[in-house]
Amino acid sequence: MMHKPDALKSAEQGSGGISLLALQYRPMMTSDFSFTLFDTAIGCCGIVWSARGIAGVQLPEKSDQATRSRVQRRFPAAREITPLAVIQHVIEAIGALLRGEAIDLTNVGLDSGAISEFNRRVYDVARGIRPGATLSYGEIAERLGDRTLAREVAQALSENPFPIIVPCHRVLATGGKMGGFSGPGGVRTKLRLLSIERARYGEPGLFEHLPWAAASRRRA
Repeated sequence: MMHKPDALKSAEQGSGGISLLALQYRPMMTSDFSFTLFDTAIGCCGIVWSARGIAGVQLPEKSDQATRSRVQRRFPAAREITPLAVIQHVIEAIGALLRGEAIDLTNVGLDSGAISEFNRRVYDVARGIRPGATLSYGEIAERLGDRTLAREVAQALSENPFPIIVPCHRVLATGGKMGGFSGPGGVRTKLRLLSIERARYGEPGLFEHLPWAAASRRRA
């Protein structure tokens, strides 16, 4: 069963900062972006936000500085600052998810002003996939009303600026094949994220031979 960390619940209830739900619908008050880096079980990630919500998540590069540089290339005007309390709650929730906890991130507000309408619809469906579960590109297309749009769904997910919050790693090709992954590390990173979430599909124990799968079992 998915759950929310206590900090995330209190943020939604408005204690100790802007609520995540309010952040989702707050009108844009400034064009400025801010960012910070944070450590996770898979390495140093980055998160970018504006007055409207989370604008981007950056998966780990080869070093902290490489992650910072990638964030700055994606958001050249973003300032590196200490995160607001509500952003810290999101960081903690992402960290918990990457430790293998079944965390629900669907209430995290996104700054999707630059996202096309089609991509928003794809991301809305993808956000409903629970940790440990998967859908295919075709299944998402079918939920959008036209299964022939599977290729367009794959393209939209390759452009996803919010990995983890919009869990594009949980979307596979037909027949349980991995499909692509545009984040750092490519399909290897996708496999690692699915392993952390104990995703099961196709052959039993699909990830058991991978080194991080054994480490996950020891921590469980």
